[in-house]
Amino acid sequence: MMEELLDDAEIRMKGAISSLDNDLNGFRTGRASPQLVEKLTVEMYGTQMVLNQMASISVPEPQQLAIRPYDVNSISAIERAIMKSDLGIMPNNDGKIIRLNMPRLSEQRRKELTKLAGRRVKDGKVAVRNVRRFSYLFS
Repeated sequence: MMEELLDDAEIRMKGAISSLDNDLNGFRTGRASPQLVEKLTVEMYGTQMVLNQMASISVPEPQQLAIRPYDVNSISAIERAIMKSDLGIMPNNDGKIIRLNMPRLSEQRRKELTKLAGRRVKDGKVAVRNVRRFSYLFS
């Protein structure tokens, strides 16, 4: 019984840490990273789809992302999703590929990222603490 509780707590804590890791990977820091947009939801044909299921995402240059949709007709939907997101990046489209140029971070954006990262880390700590508390109550 005790061993099962410890195993369950370990799995939940690793899940909380993994979730935090994925959140922090999605921050726009100044270098291009596919994790920045791969979980972006795009409305296409009346359904919500995840961008990495609709297109291939590559990093041709350190400051640029290239998104090549599998269906060329989905370019405008992908552009709308990028503009609606909180990334603050304007997409450039040549008809086949969407390019995202990562601007350098301003001091204000750095401060915002610091605050946001702090909040996400705090949420991760609370999640781990809740798992610990739950495990303690049922042990």
